[in-house]
Amino acid sequence: MRPRNSVAILSLAVGLAAGTAPAWSQELVVATFGGSFAEETRNCHVSLFEKATGAKAILTFGSSVQQAAKIRATKGNPEIDVAYMDISIAKQVKAEGLLETLDFAKLPSHSEVAAQAFDADGNYVNFMTAATVIAYNPDKVKTPPTSWQDLFDPKYSKQMALGDITGTSGLHFLLAVNRMKGGSLDNLDAGFEGIKGLVDDTVMFYTQADQIAALFERGEVVIAPWYPDRIGSAADKGVPVAVAYPKEGAVGIQPTLAVPKGSKNVDLAMSYIEAVLSQDGQACFAEKKYAGPVNTKVSLSDKVAKIVPFGESYERLWYPDTDAVAKLRPAWTKRWQREINR
Repeated sequence: MRPRNSVAILSLAVGLAAGTAPAWSQELVVATFGGSFAEETRNCHVSLFEKATGAKAILTFGSSVQQAAKIRATKGNPEIDVAYMDISIAKQVKAEGLLETLDFAKLPSHSEVAAQAFDADGNYVNFMTAATVIAYNPDKVKTPPTSWQDLFDPKYSKQMALGDITGTSGLHFLLAVNRMKGGSLDNLDAGFEGIKGLVDDTVMFYTQADQIAALFERGEVVIAPWYPDRIGSAADKGVPVAVAYPKEGAVGIQPTLAVPKGSKNVDLAMSYIEAVLSQDGQACFAEKKYAGPVNTKVSLSDKVAKIVPFGESYERLWYPDTDAVAKLRPAWTKRWQREINR
């Protein structure tokens, strides 16, 4: 018989403290984001989880939309045990009844994690603070951008990349432009008109977050909406890229962890979530992946604090209504396909 949640999580807590691993031989399939995010997921979270449990974590990769599609396609008998999804997508999947209800209070790190990180119904947990910001090449853009409006400057024509709406940055830039131009979530006409005006100036509409790292490295793009964690990781590898927070406010991101309903490894999934939320897991990911921690016991180094949403940049984050976004996003996606991807 498989151990119950409390036993599995206790085993993880003991393992993390003692550095020993129970003799388990189970496998846990974790659907996460690719590129540098996956690298540091292995280094910070998978390593902790595997050392403590003796189980094997198998990573698969995709965007939030792709993770949700996998869950829908295997309804009731999922191929994945833990899914990384942006909160608006997690809310869509939750509304469809496709996520397990979990007792997060049983996690040893529960009391250390900010209360607002946990879904009130126990379907997902926000594990880091992130944002969609402006990435730019400091070697070629001598004056750092200060506004979303800067991406409309003709000098960046054919030197800019934008995210596709299937990714978080693409959706967020659309919403930021719409808001900047006086629109609302009920009416995205201004945002769509703005994006349409940039189509001919855009080198790539990227669908995977690390696709544009090579474009910055080769000097093919000098500006793009992107994420602080990806920018920090790319800069550490020598890519000429830096972070700029727009004066209108960067768009806040709440990446979540959820367990698809019907997973055969719920207990083990809870142990993985504990590894992610633990002080060690959060501190490692903050330093290596420039992720804002939700564990309140973690402190940021000066280097990380300059890149992640922190202080004034954190206070100015704009969070679109995630319930409204979850409801309206399918229609926006269809409109994008008609008007932008034509």
